[in-house]
Amino acid sequence: MLQNKSFVRKTKKGGVLKVVNQHYLRDDIYSGSSLDPDCDAEAYKLSADAAHYLVIDTNLALHQMDFLEHPAVDDVVVPGTVLEECRKRNSAAYQRLRALCSSSARRFYVFSNEHHRETYIQAQPAESPNDRNDRAIRVATAWYMKRIPGKEVILLTADADNRRKAVAEGVRALSVQAYARLRTDCPELVDVGAVVMRGGQDDDETDMVIDGAASNGRQQQQPSDGPRQAKRRRIYDEHMPMSEVTAGIKAGRLHQGPIRMSRSSAFQAWVSSESAGEDIQVQGREAVNRALDGDIVAVRLLTPAEAAAASKAAARRPQKGGGADAHPEEASGDEDDGEPWEDSRVAEVTMDDVDEKEVTPGSERVMGRVVGIIRRNWRTRGYCGSLKDEEAGKRGRQQSRLFCPVERRFPLIRLVTRQAETLSGQRIVVVVDGWEADSLHPVGHYVRKLGTIGDKDTETEVLLIENDINTSPFTPGVHACVPPLPWSIQKSDWPGREDFRELPICSVDPPGCRDIDDALHVRPLPSGNFEVGVHIADVTHFLKPGTPMDEEAAARSTTTYLVQRRIDMLPKPLTEDICSLRGGVERLAFSVIWEMTPQADAVSVRFTKSVICSKAALSYAEAQARMDDERLHDEITVGLRRLNSMAKIMRARRFDQGALALASPEVKFEMDTETLDPLDVAVYQIREANQMVEEMMLLANVTVAEHILAAFPACSLLRSHATPAPKRFQPLVQAGVAAGFDIDFSSSKALAVSLDKAERPGDGYFNRLVRIMATRCMMQALYFSSGTCAPSEYHHYGLAAPLYTHFTSPIRRYADVVVHRLLAASLRITPLPESARDSQALQRSAGNMNMRHRNAQMAGRASAELHTLIFFKARAIVSEARVLRVRPT
Repeated sequence: MLQNKSFVRKTKKGGVLKVVNQHYLRDDIYSGSSLDPDCDAEAYKLSADAAHYLVIDTNLALHQMDFLEHPAVDDVVVPGTVLEECRKRNSAAYQRLRALCSSSARRFYVFSNEHHRETYIQAQPAESPNDRNDRAIRVATAWYMKRIPGKEVILLTADADNRRKAVAEGVRALSVQAYARLRTDCPELVDVGAVVMRGGQDDDETDMVIDGAASNGRQQQQPSDGPRQAKRRRIYDEHMPMSEVTAGIKAGRLHQGPIRMSRSSAFQAWVSSESAGEDIQVQGREAVNRALDGDIVAVRLLTPAEAAAASKAAARRPQKGGGADAHPEEASGDEDDGEPWEDSRVAEVTMDDVDEKEVTPGSERVMGRVVGIIRRNWRTRGYCGSLKDEEAGKRGRQQSRLFCPVERRFPLIRLVTRQAETLSGQRIVVVVDGWEADSLHPVGHYVRKLGTIGDKDTETEVLLIENDINTSPFTPGVHACVPPLPWSIQKSDWPGREDFRELPICSVDPPGCRDIDDALHVRPLPSGNFEVGVHIADVTHFLKPGTPMDEEAAARSTTTYLVQRRIDMLPKPLTEDICSLRGGVERLAFSVIWEMTPQADAVSVRFTKSVICSKAALSYAEAQARMDDERLHDEITVGLRRLNSMAKIMRARRFDQGALALASPEVKFEMDTETLDPLDVAVYQIREANQMVEEMMLLANVTVAEHILAAFPACSLLRSHATPAPKRFQPLVQAGVAAGFDIDFSSSKALAVSLDKAERPGDGYFNRLVRIMATRCMMQALYFSSGTCAPSEYHHYGLAAPLYTHFTSPIRRYADVVVHRLLAASLRITPLPESARDSQALQRSAGNMNMRHRNAQMAGRASAELHTLIFFKARAIVSEARVLRVRPT
C-alpha cells in the first residue's frame, strides 16, 4: 500500500514549498511472538512463556536505559517510532538501545509500526509531532493486545499525560516505578529506575491513579511513600535560559568553556575559556552552581569586590573535598601528580598532571561564577562509589541515602533505595538523574553492585569504569575480521614486500611481553657504514578501513595495561600471534631502513613492506646481559652492541639540542602466578638496553613524521608537545631556591642544563626528585591533524623535535595504524582511506585518541597504586621517604 506524506518547508528565498514523500505500508510485518499464528518463525524474539510483553515509548528509551539493560527486563517491543526518535535525539541512548535489540541474549524486538498498514497513523490537525508519535506508540500497543489476546501487554512510559490517554483508550500503561513495584521477583528494579523529575518530585501519585484505573479489577498499587514535601528553600541560583546565555556570550558579558574540578573537591574548579584569555577560577558551592566535572558552562566574571569576598570565604572554609561533603574514604581515587613516560621506551610526556591548581586565598587569578549550563556531560554509565555511613533518612520502606563517589571531584549524590543494608560496604554504580536548585545534592539512581570495598577485583573494575575503559568482549563481527589460527604467510601476502628473513633481526621488550610490535637489526656495509633497520608489525595488512574491527579499534584507540591484566585494542589472535613479531616465526612487517655512519649520522632512508623472521625475542635484562658479556660474539650480540653504541651518540645529540631527561616514580611488581597478588614491589630499573630501543623508536617516529608530512601536508597525524607557560614552572623554581639551586626555564636546553646541575653530594636520589617535579610542569602531548594547526605548533618540547608522530606500536595504538596507512599511501602501496583525507574528521579522531590514551594511562597508574596498597596492607616496612608536596586536607 502506498501512502503519501506531505509537509511544507520554507525555501532560502522565503518561498513556501510543498514536499510530498511516498511512504510504503505493508501487511507482512510481524509481531515477533510465537503466540501470533501469522508471525514468521524466523521473526520469533519474544518468549511465549513471558508473564507479559512491554511496549516502550521514546521518553523511557531516552532516560531509563539502565532499567532496560537490567537482565530482569525482557520481552520488550521497541516501536520503530521510538528507535527513530532516539536516533535523532540522543546517539548514545540509540546505540545502547540498538545493542539490546541486536543481542541474541536479550528479547528486545523492533516492531516497524510506521510501515505496518494497521499501525501507521497520520498527524491530526494541530497535533504536534511529539503527540502524534505518542499516539502511534499507543496504537502499536493496542495492536499487540488485539494480535495476541492471551498475553498481557503493558505500555511503559515516563509521560503521565501519555499514560492518561492510554487508559482512556483501554491500554494498560505504567511508569517504570509502578512497574518495578509489580515485579516482586526482582525487588532491585525499584532502585534501578531513573528518578523522573517533576518540579523536584517524581510522578508516583499520578502513577497510582492511572494504574488503578487501568487495572480493571486488578489489585491496586501500594500508596505513595509519604505525602509530597513542601516547597523547599532555593539553595542555588537558577540557570539562565539558553537564549540569555547565547546573548551574553555574544555580547562578551559571559564566557563559555568546559569546567574542570579539583581532584580533591567538587566545589573548586576552573573553566577554560578562550574569550577570557586564561582559566577562570570558580570557587565554592554556590559559584559552581550544580555544574559537574566536564560540563560546558557559561560563566560570569566576578568584580574585584566579589572576588575578594570569595577569597576571604575560601580562607575561612575548610579545604576538604567538597567542604561538608568531604569524602570519608582514604582510597578516593585522588591521583598522584607524577608524570610517567608514555611507556618504558619513549621518554615523552603524555599527561597534564598539574591541571589541579590549588586554591590559595588572595590569589590574583580571574574568578567567576557559573550562571548557565550549555551542555551536560554526565556519565551515562554512572559513577562508582559507596553509600555514606550515616543515619539514613526514612521514606516508607525506602531509604534516602547519600552516595559517595570514589573520585572527590564529583559531589555526593542523593538516592532512594530499598537495599541500603545489602549495599552497605559495597562498591556500587549510580547514575545522576537531575539536580534542582532547591536540592543540596544531585539526585540519582542505583544501577548495579560491583563488589565488596577493598576487594582487588572490585577495585580494579572501579578504576576501569572511572577511566571509561571498554572491557566488553569483541563482537562476532570483529572476530570475523581476524584470520583463523594457525596462521602463516601465504603467496598472496608477498607482492610488494622485500625478503628480510635472513637479516639478524631481534626484538627487545619488557619481560613477559607477548604483543611484540617492533624489532631491530644492524649489519655492516662495504662502504664502512651500517644498515640499520626498525621493523614494525604490519597490522594494517589485516586491519582494513571501515571494517567492524577497524571501527572498534578506532573507538578504543589504545591497549590498556594494568598490573595484572591487559585490555586489548585488537583481538588476541592478532596481538599475540598473527601480528606479534615473535622469535623464530615469519611475520609481516613495515620496515624503515637507514644507511648510517659509525657516528650515527643518517646518509639515506627508505621505507618498505617486508617479511621478517626474528632470530631472538629478548627482554631488556637479557639484551643487557648479552651486551655486558664480553665472551659473546654471535651476530645478534654484536649487533646489539653496535646499536647501543650508536644510540648513545644519538641520545647525547638529542640532549645537546635541548631534549629533556625527565623522570617518573614508576614501579614494577612481582606477582603470584596463582592469586595474582603482588609479592614484591620495586622501582622500575632503566638499563642501556631500554635507552637503546627508545632511541631507535624515536628515530623511526621522527623520520616517518617528516615523510608523511611532506606527502600529505594537510592531513598527517602528528604529535605535539606545547611549551609550558612560565607560571607552570613556579613550583619547581621555588623548590629549587629552597634547595639552593637556580632553575632556568627560558628554553628546553636551559632547563635541561639546570636539571643536570641540581645535584647534592651523597644524595643520589635528589636529582631524580627534581626531575619528577619538572615532569609535573609539563603540558600534555597531543595527537593532531596537520591541517588544523600552524607549522609553528608542530614542535615537540620534551623531545626537542620539530616533528614527531607515532609509528612504532600499531598493535596497541590506533594512532600508529593511521600513520601506517599514511605512509603506505605515500609509497603508493595502498590508497589513502577517505577517513584520513578529511582533516577535520582526522582531528576529531585525534581528540578521541588523546582522551583514550590519557584514560589508559590513568587506569594503569591507578592499578599500580591499588597493588601497592595491597602489597603494604599486610606488611610493616620501614623506609626512608621524601615529601614532594603538601596538599590541603
